[in-house]
Amino acid sequence: MNAYQEALDYLYAQLPMFTKVGASAYKTDLHNTVALLAQLNNPQHTFKTIHVAGTNGKGSTSHMLAAILQQAGYKTGLYTSPHLLDFRERIRINGQVASEDFVVDFTNNMRPFIETIAPSFFELTVAMAFQYFSQEKVDIAIIEVGLGGRLDSTNVITPELSLITNISFDHKNILGDTLPLIASEKAGIIKAGVPVVISETQSEIQWVFQGKAAETGSPIHFADQEWMVDGSNIKDNHLDLTLLDTRQNKMYHFRLDLSGQYQEKNVMGVLSAVRLLQQQGWHITWDHVSAALSHVRKLTGLRGRWEVVGEHPLTVMDVGHNEAGIREVVQQLEHVNYQQLHIVTGFVKDKEVENVLPLFPSTATYYFCRAQLPRALDEVALAEMGAQHGLQGRAYESVQAALQAARQHAKPEDMILVCGSFFIVAEAM
Repeated sequence: MNAYQEALDYLYAQLPMFTKVGASAYKTDLHNTVALLAQLNNPQHTFKTIHVAGTNGKGSTSHMLAAILQQAGYKTGLYTSPHLLDFRERIRINGQVASEDFVVDFTNNMRPFIETIAPSFFELTVAMAFQYFSQEKVDIAIIEVGLGGRLDSTNVITPELSLITNISFDHKNILGDTLPLIASEKAGIIKAGVPVVISETQSEIQWVFQGKAAETGSPIHFADQEWMVDGSNIKDNHLDLTLLDTRQNKMYHFRLDLSGQYQEKNVMGVLSAVRLLQQQGWHITWDHVSAALSHVRKLTGLRGRWEVVGEHPLTVMDVGHNEAGIREVVQQLEHVNYQQLHIVTGFVKDKEVENVLPLFPSTATYYFCRAQLPRALDEVALAEMGAQHGLQGRAYESVQAALQAARQHAKPEDMILVCGSFFIVAEAM
């Protein structure tokens, strides 16, 4: 076994990992993160950052911002989670994942300290990313929150700006069971005097963000009040958008290589963020923005966002996994022509599956399956729950078996959709 694989095995074995075990891995303070970073001489203070939180869209938003800064010529770090195929996807610079050697050296150097304080997998990964960005001297890094905001391990930075995409129900057992409670956790990334962009105005929680911004003296911008979608069209796996800048009464046209209709909301947040960066003296032109948005996947390696992986039958993978995420995915289906829809899906145990299943179309054929991790929901139990909501299909004990069955049953003019969790999509890939 190579040294990289050994380092990964050590990290996975040592550290509680939220994606595997769930809530018990979530730490309710920043104590370990602060200690790890102190041990590394606080690398997070040596480069500039943008902090991105929200329930859905924070991954796509982070990748778009990274693509734009990269296109504008800045050496750009990008920290996201979870990964799909390789752990190093979490830590990138200009689209390139961190080197295996770096992961190995970091893990070996930190081993004695890890054994002293027993951090979670996420705490350690955050420290690793900050160390890498510092060592490689990035100009700026986009930092995506793992979970929540206020107590998230990433919340040890003072960014150039904070961005919150939207708030919906996810991780209720940890973040609270009302939207205002969840919003106040996410609002924890708003820092004194640092501007904040809210991508989507949600009347029931707008006051949470306004209150927090007033308290910290942070200029607040609701992006969907600064931009208006004038036209939107999906063709050739691209999303063509015409947006009106309501402040300057000026039209902009963008062609996104991310074709999910749900990207409209994310784009508005990104554009408001770009305007603030321009005002802060970052040299970003609208040409940079346009070029970057049409090549986000190529520039940053983003995957699993309404990603078309095959034609005849059309095969799409999307990591949407909670109520709002699945609702967006199902709405997107209305823009697609197909004869029969085949859906390969599975969930993790702590998701509000009962709230998500009614959103799925009852006309599709289902291939219920389970990802290979302890938190995965049993596929037979899921199939039974599905049947109660009028979803017809069979249970398969692995994602590969389910995908294979869908491919056998689908005719060329049909569609196969893979969704439900990051882990289902990762195994399907």
